Amino acid sequence: MHKSVQTALESLGVEPPLTGFAIGDQFQAGKGDLFAVHSPVDGSLLVELPATDAKQLDEAIAAASEAFFKWRVVPAPVRGDFVRLFGQCLREHKEALATLVTWEAGKIFQEALGEVQEMIDICDFAVGLSRQLYGKTIASERPGHRLTEQWHPLGPMGVISAFNFPVAVWAWNAAIAWVCGDPVVWKPSEKTPLTAIACQKLFAKTFANASDVPPAISNVVVGGADIGQLLASSPALPLISATGSVPMGRAVAKTVAARLGRSLLELGGNNAMIVASSADLDLAVRSITFSAVGTCGQRCTTLRRLIVHESIADKLRDRLLEVFDNLPIGGPHEAGTLVGPLIDQRAGQSMAETLVTAKEQGGIVHGGERVEDGVPAGGIYVRPALVEIDAQAPILQQETFAPILYLSRYHTLDRAISIHNDVPQGLSSAILTSDVREAELFCSAAGSDCGIVNVNIGTSGAEIGDAFGGEKETGGGRESGSDAWKRYMRRATNTVNFSGELPLAQGIRFDI
Repeated sequence: MHKSVQTALESLGVEPPLTGFAIGDQFQAGKGDLFAVHSPVDGSLLVELPATDAKQLDEAIAAASEAFFKWRVVPAPVRGDFVRLFGQCLREHKEALATLVTWEAGKIFQEALGEVQEMIDICDFAVGLSRQLYGKTIASERPGHRLTEQWHPLGPMGVISAFNFPVAVWAWNAAIAWVCGDPVVWKPSEKTPLTAIACQKLFAKTFANASDVPPAISNVVVGGADIGQLLASSPALPLISATGSVPMGRAVAKTVAARLGRSLLELGGNNAMIVASSADLDLAVRSITFSAVGTCGQRCTTLRRLIVHESIADKLRDRLLEVFDNLPIGGPHEAGTLVGPLIDQRAGQSMAETLVTAKEQGGIVHGGERVEDGVPAGGIYVRPALVEIDAQAPILQQETFAPILYLSRYHTLDRAISIHNDVPQGLSSAILTSDVREAELFCSAAGSDCGIVNVNIGTSGAEIGDAFGGEKETGGGRESGSDAWKRYMRRATNTVNFSGELPLAQGIRFDI
């Protein structure tokens, strides 16, 4: 294990022997099979962990269920105060946790810092939310009656997170769930369990300085897809929030639906940007580059498809090729690096196979080759690819989790919007234009069919205040800001009769 990883773990309170199964502040060794965790930076072994077994998973769910009965009656502002303390703990350990994210997920350090900042920001948001879980008063048709809607804690929930945002997505769920009164059982990606262990240690540290908090409001289980499916199948968890691929989401949704539970799904993106003839090309190059190559193309909001007006397509292509050819590619822990590694060998193979398919479908491929000079040995480093291709090519219907940007041309805006929407996914979208009519059309019901619609910014980089999520095969889930908190609660409609009579709704007479 690298010295910087050891130093970060020590700073975060993670000490050997490392264990990935935790109920509240109590850590135990898993009883399942060992699995290895390698750093995408250089392929080195970070740790071998025993997976959580089915019995231990049941123990974690039972503990979360018991904690729910205590946590649900703690006043929401008091729950919010615990989240405030947790956010402060994150502030104190921001750099150490970001270092761990860099080495375990492969993000450049600036992006890793940004991810931890997202955790801090959602804690701040949740603290305010804890005093704003508003219901409503409804006008009753019956005299002497009060009709209201009230929101109550839902119950313990399961969170299944992906490797590319190993801590932020959990925090989006956990911070909101906690202020809503829900304990959390977290199954991180088997590729990034160390960051989950570190977060649980920070929870334990916060718990030690708090009161009125049952320890099992936060729990961690580790392992592969089998543990995720067992988590999803538990009837004790009324809500499962799952982030990952479309096939994973289908499997989770089917399992949860079979028991009539709730799913909150954040799945594939296949995001597109329209670049109009009036677009600011300097702004376009900057926004396209970050959206397309940030996290080495491994964000759910990564820009995959670029739909450019034919009058500027060649000029924009040439400028992007110049930038792509000169991007600093290397170890994500090194200052100045803008593109780090792919997560593993499988991701590199998938990218290579996709580019072969794109060529077979008429694409002209620029870049996309492996980079081996000036980068850490053992990591999978690649040059981002720009592929000129017809908008009808079948390859554009699928999302490859790698820095591949497809460039297609359009003549009319109606055609561009049609191309934009003609994929099964619907997460993030953007248009670059100086024409307010084009911008408003793109934001309208006749425009983008995605959950996130941007004008003159890229597809990547949503803020905490947004209700983050998408439509179609993206799953329809919403996390983080706005009124996403309602997914973590149950609604009760209350009718109070304070009259001395018993009038029935709809004027029904039922005399006895």
